[in-house]
Amino acid sequence: MDKREIFKKIREIEIKSNIVANEIFAGTYRSYFKGNGMEFSDIRRYSIGDDVKKIDWKVTARQRKAYVKEFVEERELSIFLLVDISSSNIFGRQKDKIAELIATLCFSANKNNDKVGALFFSDKIERFHQLKKGRKHSLAILDNFLKFDDNNKKTDISNALDFFNKIIKRRAIIFIISDFYDNGYEKNLKLLDQKHDLITVCIRDISKQTLPKGAIFTIIDSETGEEVVVDNLKNELKIGEDFNVKNSINLSLEDDYTKKFIRFFKLRGKK
Repeated sequence: MDKREIFKKIREIEIKSNIVANEIFAGTYRSYFKGNGMEFSDIRRYSIGDDVKKIDWKVTARQRKAYVKEFVEERELSIFLLVDISSSNIFGRQKDKIAELIATLCFSANKNNDKVGALFFSDKIERFHQLKKGRKHSLAILDNFLKFDDNNKKTDISNALDFFNKIIKRRAIIFIISDFYDNGYEKNLKLLDQKHDLITVCIRDISKQTLPKGAIFTIIDSETGEEVVVDNLKNELKIGEDFNVKNSINLSLEDDYTKKFIRFFKLRGKK
């Protein structure tokens, strides 16, 4: 797409995604997530009944009177999008669906004054956006995604997860958006799940999932251009193994992702 086409596409997606963001998240999405814990607020004189664990011993020694630290719940959220831009994941209509998801999540964060960041990856780290607030930042994330093409890019999910685990130490809400056609990432996925609030979003073309069970096919690999043999029974079993995580959303291109997200967050809110 040229610059004019990208600008037009961004505008269309922004309008639609803002409507969806209002429907899914506005005013209530914060109840689905927890902040980063408690943050320091103030120091005050100790009162009978206060938790002795909160005594600030340095201030107490200096003032020769007992003082305790006060904390408030930190409500600002950090949202990170880890987006697979390999050829199999951003081919055709699948790219449009992912663009809408990216925009919806970014604009939802904007409406609640939260920070959002993004990591785009194939078999290497393609682009990393630091956590920031605001519409301009969200549009930059969307713009960069739309500029990626599906020109024989491969997938290395494990490498992306390892990179993210090393650079992001503070707890965040992570959305991994991919078709998850890869192997060997399970260990790093579990590590990420332990450190952060992890949600996997698997988007797949339904035509790839409705082949006869047990059938063996020869297809063209969109990431390498080579012919590969696919055992559909093994592939279906692998899908079930891959998504053994607490929070996952599975989408086909035909799904109304708005309804899927609303259902997911309602169930999550009851846990």
